[in-house]
Amino acid sequence: MLTEYIRQALERAHYEIIQDPEPYYGEIPGLDGVWATGATLEECRRNLADALEDWLFFSIARGLPIPAVGTVNLHLPEKVAA
Repeated sequence: MLTEYIRQALERAHYEIIQDPEPYYGEIPGLDGVWATGATLEECRRNLADALEDWLFFSIARGLPIPAVGTVNLHLPEKVAA
């Protein structure tokens, strides 16, 4: 389920070129704070996947809401053991 969430989220990613030493910028609409840059589009995609994974683990650990993406809605227990 987690892998499918990541896959569907990355399929919704938007990329653009910005004025920066790492000119490729990517973000996932609907997932606030999930963005990345890279020197190449592929590097940006890898960095965005890492950012998404970190965001998911942080959200799970803190019990924060995780919005549905596509057909995937993660149902988490109310409390996650540390």
